[in-house]
Amino acid sequence: MRPAHLTLAVLVAAVWGLNFAVIEIGLDHFPPLLFSALRFLAAAVPAVFLVGRPKVAWKWILAVGLVLGVAKFGLLFVGMDAGMPAGLSSLVLQSQAVFTALIAFAALGERPSRTGLLGMVVALAGIAVAAVDEGASGPLLPFALVIAAAACWGASNVLTRRAAPPDALNFMVWVSTVPVLPLLALSLLLEGPSRDWDALRAVDWQGAGTLLYVAWISTVFGFGAWGWLLRRHPASTVAPFSLLVPVFGMSSAALLLGEPLSALRWCAALLLVGGVALASWTPRRGRGVRTGVHPVDVPAREAAVGRS
Repeated sequence: MRPAHLTLAVLVAAVWGLNFAVIEIGLDHFPPLLFSALRFLAAAVPAVFLVGRPKVAWKWILAVGLVLGVAKFGLLFVGMDAGMPAGLSSLVLQSQAVFTALIAFAALGERPSRTGLLGMVVALAGIAVAAVDEGASGPLLPFALVIAAAACWGASNVLTRRAAPPDALNFMVWVSTVPVLPLLALSLLLEGPSRDWDALRAVDWQGAGTLLYVAWISTVFGFGAWGWLLRRHPASTVAPFSLLVPVFGMSSAALLLGEPLSALRWCAALLLVGGVALASWTPRRGRGVRTGVHPVDVPAREAAVGRS
């Protein structure tokens, strides 16, 4: 990989890692379901005019839009709003690689290698350590919501693999159109129209900035650059860079939000990231389940699956 491409891969991981701290700040300005709906609205509406018509069947766009956009991001934003720390969220979400492998085995009959199974065990140990750390410092319900978000991400990865979109950015832009109305409806139902209206009336430059970041920097730029790299390099070369996401996520949350980095949390990070790395590694093309850590790792020819 050329130095410029290497720099771009690290930059995307940094953008996605910082995204969790930005979401935390944005949740001070918007209710979680409304914030998630606005994120997809801001990302999808202008971008659909740039990417052209969908290149996969609408059934896949709708399925991934509901599972990834509504379920995964809805649970993530609600979990973070309920008290799940941004840095820990960036870490725990990487357990999606384990869920991806398990769902791919159940739905597609794909058997992970022995190394992949070992990686899943190590990653699950990391989740257990993270749960102990969070249980010692905060409620477990938000933690469980983010774990559920990771499971939904894993399901969306398998759906994306089945869809095999030839253009990752085109696919994600059209997928982003699906969650807008369901999330708005859920927000009106569960968060209330008065709370939503008050949040919209009170938007300031910081709230608008967080929305712009999660919509255009994290989603449009992040997915676009990642898809560009995947079209020029094997997924096995690009996907490992996404293991840097929780590193940037935990670091930025500590620097910007003052989140503590306990010894248990670092232990959980080493176990989870190491386990995901093992679960993602396949000695030969076509064997096992290739599980990166971001949904755009799966388009097309490589089917490497995996994010915020």
